[in-house]
Amino acid sequence: MSFIAGLNRRFAHLKRELAKFGSVGAIAFVITFGIFNALHQSAGVGPISSNVIATVVATTFAYFANRYWTFRHRDRTGLGREYLLFFVLNGIGLVISSLFVGFTTYVLDLEGVIPSNAALIVGTGVATLFRFWSYKKWVFLPTTVPVVDPHTGMPAGAEVPSPVGDGRSTRPSTPHRANSHVVGPRPVTDDHAEFRRVTQSR
Repeated sequence: MSFIAGLNRRFAHLKRELAKFGSVGAIAFVITFGIFNALHQSAGVGPISSNVIATVVATTFAYFANRYWTFRHRDRTGLGREYLLFFVLNGIGLVISSLFVGFTTYVLDLEGVIPSNAALIVGTGVATLFRFWSYKKWVFLPTTVPVVDPHTGMPAGAEVPSPVGDGRSTRPSTPHRANSHVVGPRPVTDDHAEFRRVTQSR
C-alpha cells in the first residue's frame, strides 16, 4: 500500500496535467469535429481541406487554454516563441491525423460519415499523444529552479545577510586566524623590565 501511495504522490501532478490536457483536448476535438463535418458534409469541401481548417481553429483555442490553464505553472518563454512552436508541433499532429483520414478515404476507398469520422477519431488520438509529449518537452518548459547551496539552503552565489543591527557587512568576511602576527620574540614591556631589575638586585 505504501508503494502505491508513493506512486500516487509522485504522479499526482502528472495526472492533474493529463486531466486538464484531456479536457482541453476534448473541447478542441468537438470544435474540430463540428467544423470538419460542417465543411465536408454540408459545404462539400474536401476531407483534407476540411480537416486542415478545423484543426487550425481548434489549435488556436487549445494553445490559449493550455497556456493559461493546463500548463500555467510552467515557465513562460514568450508568446511568439510558444505560439510558433505550438503550431509547428500541431502541424506534425495534423499530418498524423490527416494520414489516417487520407488512408481511409483514398487507399481503403471508404467514404461517408462513419468511415471519415472513425479515421478522424483514431488519427486525432494518436496525434494527441504526440502533442502532449511535445508540448511538455519544447513549448511549455518547466520552471527553472536555481541551484541551492547545501550549507546555507539559499541559491548558490547569494549573500548571506547578517543579523539586523550587528553593524557587519553582508559580504563574507575573511576568517580570523589565531596568532596571525609575525612570529618572533615578544617585546619587553615596562612590567617585565621592572621584574628583572628586582630579581637581579637580590
